[in-house]
Amino acid sequence: MMPRLVQKYDIEIETIAKANAEYMTDEYFELDLPMAPAVMVADEIVVEGTDVSEFELEKVICRHLDLPEPAAPRKGIFGRAG
Repeated sequence: MMPRLVQKYDIEIETIAKANAEYMTDEYFELDLPMAPAVMVADEIVVEGTDVSEFELEKVICRHLDLPEPAAPRKGIFGRAG
């Protein structure tokens, strides 16, 4: 999902991966970052403790970039949303 969004929008993506124990330290809490797994766009926490759909993430990215929100994905037999 992330490579498609980078190609589509002028954004940078930073992935932070740590051992679970590192998210439970006082030092991590002092950073005022969300608990993993999480997704942030700029200073906005999009989700914390769960996954996010590509469509929901794309909507937040568009709001952040002052772009129109994308059209909702089509559902049904011919336009399956994934």
